[in-house]
Amino acid sequence: MSKRLEAKHKISRRIGQNLWGTSKSPVNKRESGPGQHGARRKNKISDFGIQLRAKQTLKGYYGNITERQFRKIYAEADRLRGDTGENMIGLLERRLDAIVYRAKFAPTPFAARQLVSHGHVKVNGRRLNVASAVLKDGDTVELSSKAQQMATVIAASQATDRDVPDYIEIDATKGTAKLARTPKLSDVPYPVQMNPNLIIEFYSR
Repeated sequence: MSKRLEAKHKISRRIGQNLWGTSKSPVNKRESGPGQHGARRKNKISDFGIQLRAKQTLKGYYGNITERQFRKIYAEADRLRGDTGENMIGLLERRLDAIVYRAKFAPTPFAARQLVSHGHVKVNGRRLNVASAVLKDGDTVELSSKAQQMATVIAASQATDRDVPDYIEIDATKGTAKLARTPKLSDVPYPVQMNPNLIIEFYSR
């Protein structure tokens, strides 16, 4: 098992939720936390703990992005007009690796990030290898011809455990995905409940 996959499973175990709704998640087999004393950790969680878990859940879902990046996203969301929580979701969903994952070009956010960083993705016809790049409405993402032939990419596109959301338009024959619009929280097909407002409270302390 790769270190990347191990890390992904640790995130789910630590949070106690099947973050990506996969059948292989260890949470499906064992609901207790990690470690030899995980089963006994049933203490009541403080308000701070609830806010922290909400942050770790959302941050972990997007490939466990760094705290520095996540705080930067919060700061940008707070600067924009409108609801800060909705702005956060919009910024996260417009990340290049998130769109590659939503378009079913990759089986996980981790694999989507790897596709981008290895130079297999173009945006509006130009190669872009920055997974954290935030796209605009109307931008088109395209897989390289080599990537379209990869077994993991083919398997991801044929998977039936998740669907492409309606804010992304797919052209399977060309291997492209277009960001039609910035989604709201209610538009995003999270397999677990996300609470961006608790994250706002966490950073506003």
